[in-house]
Amino acid sequence: MKAFHFIPLFLSVSAILGSAPAQAEIFKYVDKDGHVTYSNVPIRGAKKINLDPLNTVPAAKPRAAPANFPSVDAETQRKRDDTRRKILDDELATERKQLEEARKVLAEQEAVRQGGERNYQKYLDRVQPYKDDVILHEKNIDALQKEIANLK
Repeated sequence: MKAFHFIPLFLSVSAILGSAPAQAEIFKYVDKDGHVTYSNVPIRGAKKINLDPLNTVPAAKPRAAPANFPSVDAETQRKRDDTRRKILDDELATERKQLEEARKVLAEQEAVRQGGERNYQKYLDRVQPYKDDVILHEKNIDALQKEIANLK
């Protein structure tokens, strides 16, 4: 049997097993070329397949919050959101300053070639931590901007 014949077989069996737990008769028919057909309608020469019933579990219902569950009024939540926004804005401003400084230090380090760095790899190894620092601040800024965007 060729590999592409397994796809219809797989889909047929999946459909049969994945359907609602209805009790229906399933028949399997193999023609002279070896093609397998599954059906709920009997075909001459088909054999009835006995499948065990499928076990099903109903989905869990979401629980409602208890009546005494603490809630916050809209004004209190707005104040909390405003405070959070202020904190994130302050962190963003700090990260931008640190990024500017990290870029400046990186530029200074890239401009200098130390005596023991005739091997270019040594130069790259020395400068890499400064590049990593710049990348870290850029990622922090992106994360803070996304967090601020989620507040709107």
